[in-house]
Amino acid sequence: MRTFFFILFFSIGAASLGVSVLCEDLIQYYQNRQSAQAAEESLEKLRSLNVDYDVLLKSILEEDPNLVKRIAPVTLGNVQQDSNTVYPRATAEQLAAARRALTDPNKSAGGRLTAENAEPVIPRWLSRCSKPAKRMAIFFSGIALILISFLCFGPAKKTN
Repeated sequence: MRTFFFILFFSIGAASLGVSVLCEDLIQYYQNRQSAQAAEESLEKLRSLNVDYDVLLKSILEEDPNLVKRIAPVTLGNVQQDSNTVYPRATAEQLAAARRALTDPNKSAGGRLTAENAEPVIPRWLSRCSKPAKRMAIFFSGIALILISFLCFGPAKKTN
């Protein structure tokens, strides 16, 4: 029975001591895990968009083979040669409006967790334990449990 109580008190004391010492590392772990999950979701979304754009470009190029001749000068930054053609330029306001439309958090998030709109998903027990006063209490109670386990439930002295 002494061995059982020794193991019980010592393991609970060691666990509480470990939690109090590694509290900041555990919080960092949960935040990194959430960031990795949000990055993976963003990466999957980008892969999906790449596939969609590849299909769209392929269908457009099949419909209009002269599209490459019209897009190449703009893409490469060359000056257009045809004087009879009007080449519209986008204003800064138009580009800003397009950027807002593409990065609208209400539309792009779709209710999912992303890096921009994510709140840290830290377990409640860990957020409570991370407060300095409670960390110190957990630390000292862990030390007390370890001492109790050694003093009260340690090996019995043999008497002659």
